[in-house]
Amino acid sequence: MIRAVRTELLKLRTARLPWGLLAVSVVLAGVHALLFDSNAGGTGHTAIKSLTTQAGQTQAITIPGEVLLFAAALGVIVASGEFRHSTATGTYLAIPDRVRVLGAKAVAASGVGLLFGLAGAAVATAIGLSFIVAGGHDVVLSAGTIVRYVVGAMIGAALVAAVGVGLGSLIRSQVGAIIAVFVWGLVIEQTVGGVYDAAQRYLPFTAAASLAGAKLEAGATPLPFAAATALVAAVAALVALFAARTTLNADVT
Repeated sequence: MIRAVRTELLKLRTARLPWGLLAVSVVLAGVHALLFDSNAGGTGHTAIKSLTTQAGQTQAITIPGEVLLFAAALGVIVASGEFRHSTATGTYLAIPDRVRVLGAKAVAASGVGLLFGLAGAAVATAIGLSFIVAGGHDVVLSAGTIVRYVVGAMIGAALVAAVGVGLGSLIRSQVGAIIAVFVWGLVIEQTVGGVYDAAQRYLPFTAAASLAGAKLEAGATPLPFAAATALVAAVAALVALFAARTTLNADVT
């Protein structure tokens, strides 16, 4: 298993696409923070609460959901790229146990997903704190709270990357799986959460975002940190299990 994980990490380290996705997610996190933080306390769609408040400061340092979506897309690419580039045959000849390969890909993608969460949180936190200090406001968030949100962003991004691996193994079509990720995160969860407030906390991307400090719509209460972590991890495990019992053992030629 260790050799398989090392192999997957080597693939990720030497490919350009994962680092391109990381760069794009960091840029998006920066642009998002600049737009929202500069309009704190104002009106309109890009307004957050005043930076004098705890709620406003929390919003100012929270990573945007797009970072999590890109982490999930990374997981999809890690798994489905083998089929798109016809390298799955060689991989399975080297490691015949396909479940082990799936597990190694999930571990490797989660490791890089940690970087997505860390980089996005670092940018959002730096920009948010800069606006707070530049505005002459006291930082009301404790150091422990800020660290918790950074760690939560890392865990959330790692877990959704693992979900992406399972989805990429299940669907196999890279484009189709990536579209499914963005449709789920941007359309289905937003719609379901908007219609059923009580259901928001149980939606996987929403739960992952809440780990990083994201607030739910209509004042809904997010799941506790441990419960949200367990929920997203369970979704990743269920998708991987479904893939292992269906498409994983299908012919790759």
